[in-house]
Amino acid sequence: MPALPTPQSFGISLGGIDLNMGLSFKGAAGWVMDVANNVGDTLLSGVPLVTGGNLLEQFEHLGIPGGLWVQTKNAPDAVPTFDNLGVESFLFYVADRA
Repeated sequence: MPALPTPQSFGISLGGIDLNMGLSFKGAAGWVMDVANNVGDTLLSGVPLVTGGNLLEQFEHLGIPGGLWVQTKNAPDAVPTFDNLGVESFLFYVADRA
């Protein structure tokens, strides 16, 4: 997924669902993600970008298929820092199998 080491927002389609995603850095709390539907209704707010699990798993009731994972190059379990999101730490979308 596209990401830069700066707070940002962008439109994205996950599993055929159009969403608006925002990424922001909250100091000691690290990077967090906000997700809204295509009309701007907030679906998720302040979800930490942590490694080791599907960020969407606990939100299956929202109907967003697939999963979001965070991984850092050369240190898969290292959480993204302010300077390395999109450079060495990446957010991956994994689609459900058809």
